[in-house]
Amino acid sequence: MQKRIVIKIGSNVITDSENVVDKKIFSLLVAQTVALYKKGIDVVLVSSGAVAIGKLNKKNLPKNTDIVSERQVYASVGQIKLMETYCNLFSKYGITCGQILVTKEDFIDRKHYLNIRNCTENLLKNKIIPIVNENDVISINELMFTDNDELSGLFANMIGADDLYILTNVDGIYDGNPDSFDSKVIKFIIRDISDVIKSSSQEKSEFGRGGIVTKYNTAYKTSKLGVNVFIANGTKNNIITDLYNRTAVSTMFPASKKTLGVKKWLAYSDEIAEGELYIDKRAKEVLESNLAVSLLLVGVKEIKNEFKKGALVKIIDEYNKVIGVGISNYDSDEARELMGVKNIKPIVHYDYLHLTLSK
Repeated sequence: MQKRIVIKIGSNVITDSENVVDKKIFSLLVAQTVALYKKGIDVVLVSSGAVAIGKLNKKNLPKNTDIVSERQVYASVGQIKLMETYCNLFSKYGITCGQILVTKEDFIDRKHYLNIRNCTENLLKNKIIPIVNENDVISINELMFTDNDELSGLFANMIGADDLYILTNVDGIYDGNPDSFDSKVIKFIIRDISDVIKSSSQEKSEFGRGGIVTKYNTAYKTSKLGVNVFIANGTKNNIITDLYNRTAVSTMFPASKKTLGVKKWLAYSDEIAEGELYIDKRAKEVLESNLAVSLLLVGVKEIKNEFKKGALVKIIDEYNKVIGVGISNYDSDEARELMGVKNIKPIVHYDYLHLTLSK
């Protein structure tokens, strides 16, 4: 299969210091995307900017407008102008782009997930560049992506991308406070350094919902599922081309072994799991091993909530930490009756189990 790249473009990349759309940056990013396209590479853009652009074009809302309604209005106005800009720029090269608007709810049901994947595949097959964004017009706070960073990671895994470029307004993740003169960009991250990231986190962008912490979390999770991830400065000339050639200043999260498709879906499904399986220390030790093991009911000490066979369930250790998510082979009543029983089918088979444990 030909190479695939997902490019996430943040609001702070395509708007300038005066919060006005930076047409030069926009044009440069599209030109570089076209360069990849002409190499025969499948490219998907995950683009923020609708709310920012909508705010610039519809500044005066009634003073009593609540935050959710305000965001919906700005997103509705801005999404049209965002896509208009992309369509005009790509049309100069004779290239068609297509819009995919999604909400987190769209990924709850695996059938919907597969429908989104099929739509994306059909666009790519027809040489159309998909431009993806969260549908802020209808999203609700309880079920919103942390940021389009999270959405880009989900898409990269969903379509089996080779690379994910997360473009922001800094050169990458630093080993200290980015404002400190002696801080340097970390070139490669292969283990969990979330504590370091939190202690040196940067401010969130004005229009985005996430900061460097959400970028790190997305990059780390996505790389563990088999995608090379780069965090880089999207305002720099030739950044996409340089990332492709591996010459850009950036923070790279090298890909681990490719993961089965259903496991990629499970990796982003912990928030929508219906049941909770509390396991003992021994069961956790087995799951932590490098063996391809399933979760057995003999290792489950408590089951919370009601669920049917085939439902998503969280796996929780003795410290009340969620360490995985999977698809249950039993309904909750049957599972409770069989807790502790040996030599029966697993409650979560390895093929339908995703672990969030840091290796």
